[in-house]
Amino acid sequence: MDNLDLIRIVDVNYIKDYTMDLRFSNGEVRRVDFLPLLKGKMFEPLKEHKNFVQFALNFWTLEWYNGADFAPDYLYRMGIAVA
Repeated sequence: MDNLDLIRIVDVNYIKDYTMDLRFSNGEVRRVDFLPLLKGKMFEPLKEHKNFVQFALNFWTLEWYNGADFAPDYLYRMGIAVA
């Protein structure tokens, strides 16, 4: 897909630990392990699992209780395709 800057997350399925299956607006599902991505001031608190699971799906991506979020195109690239 060439136009990843227009992609958004339309559904999320929490799997376990720090792993989620994300369905994107292009119909693809990608499995993302978030633990290696939790770096920096906004994301450090999410390393505590009770904080990590406090997320919601907004219009275009996942957002956590503290306002942290990731660009959907980044999560698409970091994810592994799920059949």
